[in-house]
Amino acid sequence: MTQMLPMRKAYGEALLALGRARPDVVALSADVSNSDFSYMFAEAFPERFFNVGIAEQSLVDVAVGLAYSGKVPFANTFAFLFATRALEMIRTHLCYGEANVKLMAAYAGLSDSFDGPTHHAITDIAIMRSLPNMTIVVPSDPVGVAELLPQVAAWRGPVYFRLNRNEVPLLFSEPDALGESGAYAPRIGQAITLRDGRDLTLIGNGLLVGRCLEAAGLLAGEGTSCRVLEVHTVKPLDVESIVAAALETGALVTAEEHSIVGGLGGAVAEVITDRCPVPLKRVGIADRFAETGPYEAILDRYGMSVGHVVAAARQALAAKREA
Repeated sequence: MTQMLPMRKAYGEALLALGRARPDVVALSADVSNSDFSYMFAEAFPERFFNVGIAEQSLVDVAVGLAYSGKVPFANTFAFLFATRALEMIRTHLCYGEANVKLMAAYAGLSDSFDGPTHHAITDIAIMRSLPNMTIVVPSDPVGVAELLPQVAAWRGPVYFRLNRNEVPLLFSEPDALGESGAYAPRIGQAITLRDGRDLTLIGNGLLVGRCLEAAGLLAGEGTSCRVLEVHTVKPLDVESIVAAALETGALVTAEEHSIVGGLGGAVAEVITDRCPVPLKRVGIADRFAETGPYEAILDRYGMSVGHVVAAARQALAAKREA
């Protein structure tokens, strides 16, 4: 049985470790430190932690000021609030000004499931992806959080880092000191082939990576060889890995905890339209709002189950045969 671990606890631990390694890192919160576990940083480094209160626009602007003062600010609030209430400040003060601020987007996707559609973040990647100078990172498991967070600190310019509220499957092991083969060592801007295959490629990030791997196993039982590509960086996108997958397998399925409009699926569609048109099916939320309910149940209800990935793969394969 796959081990389940809370991503927000993994984030709190990774932020704490980053604070110990880098004295220039500071953290800010819009009064959500207990929710996203940034309180772990606050307890260790109270002089480097700033709670601005429930004021997301101020959160961004204070972070910008700290960045211009030479600090590396990690600003913490819920994903939907970054993508709505604080969007003007993100566009103008972060992206236009190229401020070195890291937006830690908690409770993303449908993971704040019991608070309903107003608290879901299902269009945030589409919004952030449209902003010049923004980098978007979507870790797939707790190890991914720990491995990518120091890279986010070292990356120059605005970063949007998307975090799940809940327990998620532990997919990877930590790299060893020598980076031996088989260890998970993600790099911003580089997709990772988790499973090779010749008939079709499943492209996923976040929670949907585990579901892509499970779907690939089921499809293998039907005689279909599936490549699984983890695209933890939506922007800058690893265009060459996507083009290679399209050319070598001839059909693609994207899977994300986001609207099928403008997110990972949209980014991949833009690439293959320009470079190598092949059948593409997008798994995600079908341009609608979701509802309140148990997390796993609403993921399945709104089109993101393993069965949905398998069905999309069959459709892409059929389109490939007919092409």
